[in-house]
Formats: sequence, C-alpha cells, structure tokens
Amino acid sequence: MGKSIFFFVMICLSLKVSGQLPRSFRSNDSTDITFSGTKINPYQAEYDTTGKVLLSGYVDAYYAHYSDSSSSDGYSKFPTCAPRNNQLGINMLQLSAKYNSRLFRGTITLFGGDCPKSSWSPHLNYIQEANVGFRIVKKMWLDAGFFRTHFGLESIQPRENMTMSLATTTYFEPYFLSGAKLTWQHSAKLAIQVNAFNSFNQFLEINKNKALGLSIAYNPNSKLTTSFSGIWCDESSANSTIKRNRIYSNLCVVYKSNRLVVGLEGNFGLQQHSVMMDTSKTAFLFSSLLAFKYRFTPKWAAYVRGEVYSDPNEILTGPIVNANHQYVGIDLVGTTGGVEFKPIPNSYVRFECRYLRTHANEDIFYLKENSSNQRVELIAGIGLWF
Repeated sequence: MGKSIFFFVMICLSLKVSGQLPRSFRSNDSTDITFSGTKINPYQAEYDTTGKVLLSGYVDAYYAHYSDSSSSDGYSKFPTCAPRNNQLGINMLQLSAKYNSRLFRGTITLFGGDCPKSSWSPHLNYIQEANVGFRIVKKMWLDAGFFRTHFGLESIQPRENMTMSLATTTYFEPYFLSGAKLTWQHSAKLAIQVNAFNSFNQFLEINKNKALGLSIAYNPNSKLTTSFSGIWCDESSANSTIKRNRIYSNLCVVYKSNRLVVGLEGNFGLQQHSVMMDTSKTAFLFSSLLAFKYRFTPKWAAYVRGEVYSDPNEILTGPIVNANHQYVGIDLVGTTGGVEFKPIPNSYVRFECRYLRTHANEDIFYLKENSSNQRVELIAGIGLWF
C-alpha cells in the first residue's frame, strides 16, 4: 500500500514539473459537502472542461468506544468508519487526481487506513476508485473502471456524510463497484444513467452474471436534489442450480439551505427463492434513514439521524440465531446524535453518540460471555482535506 501511494505521488509531481499541472493544484472547496459523495454523475457540468489535473488529499482520524466486544480481528460489528474499539486510529489517508476535458475525463483515488482494511474489497484494496471516460456525443459519456457507489446518501468518506458512523443500510448497500456507466447529462437538473457491473458489491466477478442498473437524478432547484437507483443481479454461486434474481432499489431526497440539511433515504429489495422457511418463495427487505443537520454559526452545527433496517430472510445481512434457536435476518433500529465544529471550511471535528437495538430475540452484540440486542457507540473524529 505504501509503495503504491509513493509511486502515485511521484507520478503527480513529475507531471507538475513537466508543466502539465496548473500552478495552483490544491482544491479548497468551502461549500457544505454533506451527502455529496454518491452523485450519479460526480463530474462538474459537461463544459467545465479545463483539461487540467487537480490533485487533492484527505485524512481522517478517530477514537471510538463500543459497549460490546470487538471480534477476533479487532473490529467492531458492522465495521466501516471508526471500526476499532477503544483505540485511536486513522479511518483513511487518501490521495486523488482528477482530469476533465472536452473529450476525456478520469479519476484515480488511492487510500489506506482502518476503513479500507475493515470493509473494502480484498482485491486491490488500496484503490478507492479508478475510472476513465470519454464523450460519445454531446451530453453523453461512457465511463469504465472501479467506482465508488452511487447508491444512498452516505459515502465511504466521513467528510461527505453528516455523521462519523455509517448507517446500517449503508453498510449493506453496494459501496464499491466495477464495470461501465453510460451517462446522459440532459441538463444541470436531469441526469440519466444505465450501468453494468461485475457484481452487486465486488470488484471481481463472483459468477458469470452481470449486475445491470438504472439511475435517475433530478434537481428541481439549487436547494433540492432527488435520485433513484435500481440494480438487478443474480448473486448465487457459479455452481448453484437455483437462480436467486435480486432487485434492489434506492430513493434519496436531500434539501440544503445555508443553515439546514435534511436527507431522506428509502430502500426496497427482493430476491427469488430466499424465504428461509420456504425457498420457493421470494423474500423482501426494507431500510430507511432520516437525517437532519442545523448550522447555528458557520463553525458550529448539531445533527441527528434515525435508521431502520429489516432483512428478515437475510438477503444481505447473513443469518443469525435468535433466542428461539431459529435462523433469521437482522431487524434493527438506531438513532445517532452529535455536534460538529469546523475551524476552517475544509475541516471538521465531530463528537457523536449512537444507539442500536435489534429485535428483542436477536442478541447479536456480545460483551465477554453476555449477549445483548443493544449497543451504544461513542465516536470522536477529526478530518482535513485540501
């Protein structure tokens, strides 16, 4: 990992020396970037085509305490951001380069830290995204490679989220993908995309089937954004004789003003031949989150998030044994609250508390030899990007 980032930095510096980078290459975005990391089309408007390379960096450190015990690998349950219990750590240290011109565009982001180790792809683990695209016709682009997710409100980067922790629905959504995207940016308000990926949440293909998707983003005004994404796939093993076709859909709405950010997300999924008690039937899952952040001053804000996750037939969550010795999926609710301090616009300091509770007979959290259906999380985080 260290060698990869070293060579990446040296390449970028060599480009700068050769005159291919602009004199000022640091990105100092002072806008509120909450819920901005999962855009269907993450590039600027089509004709913002400078043809220059933009370098950026980001580092995020944390301390976390969980009321339950860590697993044998040292991570908490649902490990993503702040995965280590009672430890100081680095969520991620990342370097990114972006290029955008009239005909070509591309992004490379390399990262390391606790977050990629605990929850990212084991294959090429240091690559967060690496993709290249070209303009086919006016307003239409084809991009291919490794992508961060376009599903949901929350991204893998805490700076783009309202909270330090990720909601349970984000943990089980596809948040890294490999394949191709065909995007039609009709206007600043409307974008439509069709895509094909190797798998639901993998860089490598797990069988001979591809995951196919459709996404639509509509932004009626500068304060309101909406998006819908759906994906169809069969994630059964290559030698399975039973096809388990899966449809997963996601709807997001975000409202932003100078002081207030509100985010609403809803997810619905189904999978054939997946009801635990009768595999001839189709199983369903549902999840949602609702989040608010209010900025009292340019530097101080408070936030709260509520979440619901119901996957009774473990389409995505994996089986657990309940108090009645039955295999079930996770049925969970949670709340998160915290405060954010921004000493400078491209930074944050956050302190938050999160409470999770599963169904009464689903004791999935453990403290030594005692099991519980509840967990309390305390997380402090600090981040800077440039």
